[in-house]
Amino acid sequence: MSPSAALTVLLLAAQTAMAQKAAEPIKQNWFDDPFFRVSAGLPACAMPEGPFYTAEERRAQTHSRLERGTSCWLAGKCTDSNAYRYDKPLAPKVRAALLAVPGVRKSSVWVIVQRRWVYLQGCVPSAALARRLERAARSVPDVETVVPDLMIGTRGKPPYRVAGG
Repeated sequence: MSPSAALTVLLLAAQTAMAQKAAEPIKQNWFDDPFFRVSAGLPACAMPEGPFYTAEERRAQTHSRLERGTSCWLAGKCTDSNAYRYDKPLAPKVRAALLAVPGVRKSSVWVIVQRRWVYLQGCVPSAALARRLERAARSVPDVETVVPDLMIGTRGKPPYRVAGG
């Protein structure tokens, strides 16, 4: 194959790949939910997708988020009429609590905070560390629930949605 023909094939392949990528719906953090990484000690751990949604997923979630946000207040469990307003102030407190756990730096852990719920996602070297992280997050005032979506080690299918998956 001539150099110009090879270049043409390469350019067509690149254009096709770019067109396919452009056809994928764009995901973003429409609701500005706190999402952050606490540690990166297990680099082979699959990164969670986080609170990133397509425009269609955002539309589908909007109504239920309104209901869930106000149900806390209606039940008398929140002083604020929207439970999602707690999330930004909670995030640094949760981060500090998790960083204080001995051994956390040997894991790869990400956190999502939504309506006072803390989702721990990633990989830890032991079940004992997973329990300590869950207890630390649960101990933060105003945290209602902790969902420990953590896997032991890095092998197997993660219990959370994976970025790019």
